[in-house]
Amino acid sequence: MNHTKFLLAITLLILACKDDTQTDKKNSSPRYPVLAVEQRNVNTFYSFPANISGINNNQVRPKISGYIKEVLVDEGQKVQKGQLLFRLETNIQDQNADAAKMQINSAQATVETATANVKVAQVEVDKLIPLVEKNIISSIQLEIARANLLRAKGQLSQAKASKETAKANYQSIKENIKFSNITSPINGIIGKLNYREGALVSPQDPTPITTVSDISEIFAYFSINEKQFIYFFQNFPGADLEKKINLVPPIELELANGTIFEEKGKLETSTGQIDPNTGTIQFRVKFENSGGLLSNGNTGKIRIPRTYNNALVIPESATFEQQGIVYSYKVDKDSVVSTVITLRDRVNKMAIIEKGLKKGDTIVAKGVSSLNNGDKINPQQVTIDSIITIHTVK
Repeated sequence: MNHTKFLLAITLLILACKDDTQTDKKNSSPRYPVLAVEQRNVNTFYSFPANISGINNNQVRPKISGYIKEVLVDEGQKVQKGQLLFRLETNIQDQNADAAKMQINSAQATVETATANVKVAQVEVDKLIPLVEKNIISSIQLEIARANLLRAKGQLSQAKASKETAKANYQSIKENIKFSNITSPINGIIGKLNYREGALVSPQDPTPITTVSDISEIFAYFSINEKQFIYFFQNFPGADLEKKINLVPPIELELANGTIFEEKGKLETSTGQIDPNTGTIQFRVKFENSGGLLSNGNTGKIRIPRTYNNALVIPESATFEQQGIVYSYKVDKDSVVSTVITLRDRVNKMAIIEKGLKKGDTIVAKGVSSLNNGDKINPQQVTIDSIITIHTVK
């Protein structure tokens, strides 16, 4: 009897130790945060680098060659259309104008002489006609007189033409003198002054004297690649490119210091053609710039809003990649199973799932790089927001 009790006690002790071993083995599995796949509305934006310029940039060039006599503006100065910016030296032009005026006077004298000659020749013809009719003189004399009249009229016409040429030359020189006053073509801001007082400038110069830019509004130019353009065309509302552009919501501009420009812009147009050199298509966004913060040469980032409705989301930290394929670990009781997933996007530390997971699936939330398929874990339930917040802080 005592022997039987002893065997029973030994058996119970062995079973108790076995249960403790199993419990210790379970508790010894590493802890991993897990969560359920959720559906959310996610608001985000497309971001593209952008180059900025005023809506109108006019190069200021001389219409005639000359030395800059006066510079009447400074860089960054606001100017009005027609405002005088530069004066060129006109000494040579003034001399040319005086010479041209003398040519006009000389041509006028020639016209007057030729006019007098025509009158004399006409009188001679008129005098000979009745004499020939009365056979007092030969008709040959009348023909000679008529030839002299014709020649005199030709000389008068030539003299008048020379006078008109002289007048045109004079007017041209006067216009050139007028062109020595260089004015602003538009309302705007003066850019860099590439030439200063005393510099010789010419219409053929490769560099303008300066540039006047209207920056009351600005254009932000950005480009997208062919794949992005196809996605835009296939997924944005609108029957054609023009309608799609018109339906794009107001656009933000992130400035170089990371702040958001106070005005929102409107997508206006696209080239609609792929640049063979870059493989991209250019778009243009217009922004009001009443404060004058932005000008030619600024850079920034265009932010076009987009929304994913009822999207399946998990933390980015729940994904890992091998040979270009993205995976996540599903949790099956206390084991993990690697699952291939396809992502639509990565937004705000979240991965938006296209396929591979469904709502309610339990997955490992982070630390996936240390796991292997089939590993045992001690799952610890967490929320997606807690993981995203911790992941962001890190």
